[in-house]
Amino acid sequence: MKVLFIGDICGNTGRKALREMLPSLKDKYQPHIIIVNGENAAAGRGITSAIANEFFNWGVHGITMGNHTWDNKDIFEFIDDEPRLIRPANFPPGTPGRGYTVIKANGKQLAIVNLQGRTFLPAIDDPFRIGEEIVEELRQKHKCILVDFHAEATSEKIAMGYFMDGLASIVVGTHTHVQSNDEVILPGGTAYLTDAGMVGSREGILGMEKDAVLYKFTTQLPARFVVDEGKWMLHGLFADLDEATGKATRVEKIRLREGEWVMS
Repeated sequence: MKVLFIGDICGNTGRKALREMLPSLKDKYQPHIIIVNGENAAAGRGITSAIANEFFNWGVHGITMGNHTWDNKDIFEFIDDEPRLIRPANFPPGTPGRGYTVIKANGKQLAIVNLQGRTFLPAIDDPFRIGEEIVEELRQKHKCILVDFHAEATSEKIAMGYFMDGLASIVVGTHTHVQSNDEVILPGGTAYLTDAGMVGSREGILGMEKDAVLYKFTTQLPARFVVDEGKWMLHGLFADLDEATGKATRVEKIRLREGEWVMS
């Protein structure tokens, strides 16, 4: 099974990049299933039903979220009715939506799980305990499982990779918007990348207009962050999975920059 995972899509610039490059990515990698992180898709904060449907219409099969899940109130209107969109499974009990699902596309099935870290992020339930419970349940019926670990600390992400090695097929980090350079197949067969990176402006700071971010850092005063409209970059991960075992046989990070590299 060929899986394409695309990192945090940030605002209109990120959506533009996804729309422009998804056809070429499909041609090159021939993915059976495409997953994106959409927690910053609506002006950098949350997601709307219209944007989610846009992604699905372009060929995305599943959407993961993170700590900005609830930033756009529109999500409360559709999250319970959209099985292809998941939020961190270790949010408190009774939270709307679901923390995992099974994506079916092109004759393949991929279970996807969303977890959120606790280091430098709001205190929520233990992602290791919750993640293990969910993955062990899923493994009773599904060999191929992807975990999106939305976390700040690299140590926590690496720990999750080893913790899930041999249980999940893919463990990929999101949240920092900066792609790491450590893609690897771990000893137990799990494809791992500390952070998939971002789809958004490469001319701002983490996808936002740099002046406001610089103002906040240099003055310690409040500033309104706005998505930057400069040239984009697109980051993600491709993995090939052995459907019989669920183990990864290939992992490759994806880095594209507008105007600098054209996919053959």
